[in-house]
Amino acid sequence: MLLFIDECGQDHGAMPYEVLAGVAVAEDNLWNSVKAVRAAEKEHFGDYLRNLRVTEMKAKKLLKRKRFRSAGRAVEIPGGDLQRLANSALLKGVRDAAAHRARSTATEQELVAYSRQVLGFVDEVLNIAARHSVQVFASIVEPSAMRPMAGHLRKDFVYLFERYFYLLESMPPRERGMIVFDERDQAQSHVLIQQMAAYFLGTETGRYRSARVVPEPLFVHSDLTTGVFLADIVAYVLAWAWRSGRMSAPIRAELQPLVQKIHEMQYRGEKPIADGSGVHRLYGIIFLDDLRPRNEKPA
Repeated sequence: MLLFIDECGQDHGAMPYEVLAGVAVAEDNLWNSVKAVRAAEKEHFGDYLRNLRVTEMKAKKLLKRKRFRSAGRAVEIPGGDLQRLANSALLKGVRDAAAHRARSTATEQELVAYSRQVLGFVDEVLNIAARHSVQVFASIVEPSAMRPMAGHLRKDFVYLFERYFYLLESMPPRERGMIVFDERDQAQSHVLIQQMAAYFLGTETGRYRSARVVPEPLFVHSDLTTGVFLADIVAYVLAWAWRSGRMSAPIRAELQPLVQKIHEMQYRGEKPIADGSGVHRLYGIIFLDDLRPRNEKPA
């Protein structure tokens, strides 16, 4: 089982919340889901996006407010023309970039078609994930949340790994989990590896969970990895459209259909109560307003 992880909002810019998101994909389903996403690219854009010089697919570009406004414009386009016009818009974008043009030469109809195809593509990516039994995990964090001392793994990571562990516990004993992160700069990668080692090797709970979760992560380029692309979509949509009782940031209503699909894919499981009296229900998506471990909080 592979857990692809991405995050958004950590720069405390325009995002209302920080989100650490993970999507768990069984090895048996991984290649089939990748092929399905690639087929969806050709269906919506007439070619693979990397062939059209779209080298990085990011939710903040695909799902920005301007995209929805463009798609919703009162421009009548027959369904059979959407792919051709979207492809033309992309090809013109390539030529405009090569000629260093400041303004796009794509027509209004082409730009609207492209926006509609982008939204249709993202929706289909989530449908593909659901068909391939992808399970969603996410820690949504209040930007003002207190942070742990240097060297300690943040609570959003700990909670994510906890739920991943219990997913693995529900599987045959030989099943192991690998963690795959979007590539970050080398210094950040070293810090994260050290913090994960301190947790999985230096705490009793972490050592117990390392029997299922391999504590050394892999780092990959997000533009080459479908799993990280899916985690990026999940993180972005949850930040803008998923809310629980204590979350007060405004919601982008246009993202509600997508967040509902993600909500239905979230992990649901159980964790034994320590005294053996029963189980706690676990949910893949949680909200946190403090990232410190219990021993760092005031008594």
